[in-house]
Amino acid sequence: MCGRYAASARPDELVEAFDIDEDHSAEPGRSILKNPQRPTPGEPDWNMAPSKQALVVLTRQPRTAEEAAPAEPTRQLRLLTWGLVPTWAKDVKVGQRMTNARAESVLGKGAFAKAALTRRCIVPADGWYEWQQSPTAVDAKGKPRKQPFFIHRADGAKVGFAGLYEFWRDRELPDGHPEAWLTTFTIITTAADPGMDRIHDRQPLVLEPEQWQQWLDPSEQDPDAVRRLLEFAAPGRFEAYPVGRGVGATANNGAALLEPAPREELVGVVDPMTGEVIGG
Repeated sequence: MCGRYAASARPDELVEAFDIDEDHSAEPGRSILKNPQRPTPGEPDWNMAPSKQALVVLTRQPRTAEEAAPAEPTRQLRLLTWGLVPTWAKDVKVGQRMTNARAESVLGKGAFAKAALTRRCIVPADGWYEWQQSPTAVDAKGKPRKQPFFIHRADGAKVGFAGLYEFWRDRELPDGHPEAWLTTFTIITTAADPGMDRIHDRQPLVLEPEQWQQWLDPSEQDPDAVRRLLEFAAPGRFEAYPVGRGVGATANNGAALLEPAPREELVGVVDPMTGEVIGG
């Protein structure tokens, strides 16, 4: 699964890194949060959590006044809400259960199938957090102690999660209302790489730059071609290290969340590279 990630790049950096044609990141979008998002949407966020608005890359065909001469699709940077809300949903709360979609079943699952063929996106990130259950240590309640890890590319490059996006129309609002539409996304997950599976058995599907064009192309609707991308795996790309437990609270933010946890604070933590149990 992927329930938290770090995204510290600013829009201008992503425009260059992902070869963006149109930057729409400054355009306001509907928020489903009760309180204002912190940090502000579009700003660096080291603790991105579900229901927040995040920067997402997608390809859309711009609207033109002349239907006879449709414009070419453009790669765009936009703010979308994490947690996919299907078009048929009666309430946006459905998105809380759809922050992830399994690569193995996404083409056949009603909530995701159409988006998997026509509305694919890429979610830029520095890396993601995952919690490892200790095989030896327990917490105060007698349950396996959980240690957060930060997982990132070993080469230091930005991560591009494979995702899907969807449009939802609020029928209680009139046409033209600025919050009549909500655009949401989900992150696709796949089986964890060897080593990373010592942290969790699932991980986000991370595509390579040479796959971005095909993944983002809305005209690529061949299920077999999409399935091949969904089955992509390249073990050995990622490194992981334990971080402080502060990331567990969504109110906490800042680059300090990525600092490695001191070894002396680790209790019953399994090193994903070696399998060694640290701290008994």
